Amino acid sequence: MRSTSISRLFALLATLAVCAAPLRADTKSDVKVDIKSDTKADKDDAKPDEDPAPSVTAHTITVNGKVIKYHATTGYIVLKEEEGKPLVKGATPPPADSDKSKDDDKRNKDGLKSKARVFFVAYTLDDVTDPATRPLTFCFNGGPGSASIWLHMGAFAPRRAKLTDDGEAPPPPYQLVDNESTWLDRTDLVFIDPVSTGYSRTLPKENPAQYHGLKEDIASVGDFIRLYTTQNSRWLSPKIVLGESYGTTRAAGLSDYLQSRYGLYLNGIVLVSSALNFGSIEFTPQNDTPYIGFLPTFATTAWYHKKLSPDLQAKGVAEVAALARAFADNDYTLALAHGDTLPAGEKQRIAAELSHLTSLSAAYWLQHKLRVTDFLFFTHLLMDEDKIIGRFDARYTGHRYEPGTDGTAGDGEYDPSDEAVTGPLTAAFNDYVRRELKFSSDIPYETATDVSPWNFGDASEGFPSTADDLRKAMTRNPYLKVWVTCSYYDLATPYFAAERLVAGLNLDAATRANLRFTYYESGHMLYVHQPSRVKFKTDFESFLHDATNQDPVHTAAR
Repeated sequence: MRSTSISRLFALLATLAVCAAPLRADTKSDVKVDIKSDTKADKDDAKPDEDPAPSVTAHTITVNGKVIKYHATTGYIVLKEEEGKPLVKGATPPPADSDKSKDDDKRNKDGLKSKARVFFVAYTLDDVTDPATRPLTFCFNGGPGSASIWLHMGAFAPRRAKLTDDGEAPPPPYQLVDNESTWLDRTDLVFIDPVSTGYSRTLPKENPAQYHGLKEDIASVGDFIRLYTTQNSRWLSPKIVLGESYGTTRAAGLSDYLQSRYGLYLNGIVLVSSALNFGSIEFTPQNDTPYIGFLPTFATTAWYHKKLSPDLQAKGVAEVAALARAFADNDYTLALAHGDTLPAGEKQRIAAELSHLTSLSAAYWLQHKLRVTDFLFFTHLLMDEDKIIGRFDARYTGHRYEPGTDGTAGDGEYDPSDEAVTGPLTAAFNDYVRRELKFSSDIPYETATDVSPWNFGDASEGFPSTADDLRKAMTRNPYLKVWVTCSYYDLATPYFAAERLVAGLNLDAATRANLRFTYYESGHMLYVHQPSRVKFKTDFESFLHDATNQDPVHTAAR
């Protein structure tokens, strides 16, 4: 089930698919249905050349003592294509038995053929006289194959699933509460479910594979952003794109795609739990990069579970992270580069320091040629307790299916951090979308669906990556601010791997100044941890201020 090929990342990222003083909020939500709303938003018999009518509902929430009035728009935007102009060159052709006459029937008055319906939920502040003064943030999770439910029901929408302050699931049945840390007071929000996720589907006779790929996915989500921006007259609004996990792969790709294809320039990109280059997280033969990138998170995880020696346990998590970074970036990197030619004495020294930083024995590190994979670490850190730690959030633990086994691909273990949040968030959304947003559909809401085989591109190009897309976009757009969030207990997309990757973008000093990092004592879905969720909003407010208050950059040199 868990392989070391590129396909392993479906298992690694699919469910995502993820301190300031707390803000005060009134937890009572006044939900009102707009009488103009079409509450039968599941018109599956709607004509393909028409966008199904959305459901529009009116709401209020109190944040920091201030009542905020807003409306939620829930429904679809239909992706359409001009004849001879596919979203992606060389895209998957229609099925061989496609009936040309039926294709013609799908074309609207502009000659556009309807291809797919993309589901979204948008939150828009009421009583805004000039939309150009109101920021707009597009949000999505990753996978590939994940809906936006994790960000939507866990992070910064006006309503969220109730978890413990540490981000654990309470006993079922679950509850939906007002979000004390919603971003809606600062920005309008649009949560997007890419094709095949959530309620998003291709239209009949359309092949979903034409949207299942690195470039295909970027193009389709980019077209959604263009359409939403156009149909809602938001071209002059400040625009932010936020992605989590594989969503950061998508977001980095979108930064260049939106500029190049549509002339749509962004104010900011937010990368939550980054995965811009799979070479930094994919454990494959002769690729030492992940071993280096994961080591500091092994150290902070061992520190959290009180497995380190007293001298390290006496330090703070940031101090432990700094020590592990320094070793990983220097001695460890050099040792791995020497491979089999590393002298025996140096191997012993490196193994001893690896043991000191992780609590795994020096003998174990030597047995594995100084290279311990993520799955081995998940199963071995707490092996004496017959427990496994979470991939998405290493703070979580669970009892092993097969105690004592080595954690390789055939063991079929589970992720306790995934189990902790999936139930509450899924239940909350399925209730919320019908009862409060007044949207109904009988198709299943696909929180994390199988979209394999995903077209990652030509193997000759190396590991899938959109890092260079981000570099190009930042270089051409001097106003593009980029924010990278890092979590100390994220063992899916580790913080040091993100730091090293961004350091290698080769940006000039002025462009590099547009980058910022923030750190959280949480995991992949940093926002499930209540203190981190509060800090996340405070950090966003600072980022948004910088991204929307800039002086002109003078490039017409004389």
